[in-house]
Amino acid sequence: MPLLDNGEKPMKPAEYAEHRIIEAILDKSYGPGDALPGERVLAQSLGVTRPTLRETLQRLAREGWVSIAHGKPTRVNDYLAQGGLGILTTLARYGDYLSGDMIGHLLQTRTLILPGIARQAVENDGDAILAYLAEPLPEGREPVAFARYDWDLQLLMVRKARNPVMGMIFNDFTPVYLLLCERYFTMEEARARSRTYYKKLAAVIRDKDGDVRLLVEASMQEAKDIWEAMP
Repeated sequence: MPLLDNGEKPMKPAEYAEHRIIEAILDKSYGPGDALPGERVLAQSLGVTRPTLRETLQRLAREGWVSIAHGKPTRVNDYLAQGGLGILTTLARYGDYLSGDMIGHLLQTRTLILPGIARQAVENDGDAILAYLAEPLPEGREPVAFARYDWDLQLLMVRKARNPVMGMIFNDFTPVYLLLCERYFTMEEARARSRTYYKKLAAVIRDKDGDVRLLVEASMQEAKDIWEAMP
């Protein structure tokens, strides 16, 4: 059974083929518009059967990485322009290839979307948000626990906003944001900022004194600024 390049995790042939092709696209061995090698050559180079390769390419085409046309070479897409949300889920497994620009776009998207979701969530069920904020914060300097706490708060807001489309979008964002948040919360400044934000958010909801949307928007922008200042 093929292995990852670091030899740590066995992979099924289709998973291995997908891994190798995506890495070749992300490291720009194949750029937008480039044709992949023919089926026979590519299958041999990857060490998989042609049916396995066809299955892999069909899956990559559905996600937006490549375009397949009968009787023509399979070509690499401009996946950022042509891909769907599934691209984000896959990119989460290839964190080393997330560019600074891409991270900035993701954080900007959150800044644009989450404030409205938060306001709707509080209008629908502010008590549920307050109950979550009353739970103990992660202690110490553990970035993974902080990332999970922070993201679960955002997912709770999405659920309470009662918009299933937003729910699907944020579910697809989960792997990417957890990856980024774990790096973000390695900084004490980030953890301190979030502790302050949670207290302010609870106070605004409890006292009904202030605009939840504006508070969340300011917090998301501040987080984006802190991220962009990271070395």
